[in-house]
Amino acid sequence: QVQLVESGGGLVQAGGSLRLSCAASGRTFSAYIVGWFRQAPGKEREFVARITWSGATTSYADSVKGRFTISRDNAKNTAYLQMNSLKPEDTAVYYCAADASLRGAHAAEYDYWGQGTQVTVSS
Repeated sequence: QVQLVESGGGLVQAGGSLRLSCAASGRTFSAYIVGWFRQAPGKEREFVARITWSGATTSYADSVKGRFTISRDNAKNTAYLQMNSLKPEDTAVYYCAADASLRGAHAAEYDYWGQGTQVTVSS
């Protein structure tokens, strides 16, 4: 098993930046792919980005492509989500998720989840 803890959320003005971190403990971090998801009030959890085990391959939702960057440092057991040019519609609770198998954009496919971190973007 792997345990995940997100941090780095907060309140930022539109156009600003935040970097979220997802710290992992437990089994070897490099054995898991990592996904970032978000959930706004009254909406379903949606895919944001995903990175594979070594970081060689990344994928993004169209809504964040070109603004967000997912990365990982396996030596530090941490994944990151750099968010630039933030918009009010990016406001949500952001979750990191992990799975040992190659997963895509469906939240239900991921076995392990963090508790989430709130990101609020003011206009």
